[in-house]
Amino acid sequence: MPSSAEIIKSTVEEFQKIQAHMKNAKEENATKTYEGLKKDYKSLKAVLASLGVNLTDIDEIKE
Repeated sequence: MPSSAEIIKSTVEEFQKIQAHMKNAKEENATKTYEGLKKDYKSLKAVLASLGVNLTDIDEIKE
């Protein structure tokens, strides 16, 4: 079973990937893609918050 640190690391990495894809989708006016990514973004943000991760510095989208 993965440790808390491994779970946090993996989730932060996924959160950062989602944000990068959201930025690209927004630039390309890919509205449907952006909205789909936004759901994943919100889920990951909730998980990180529940794990006590400070999102201030890593949340670039802030939605």
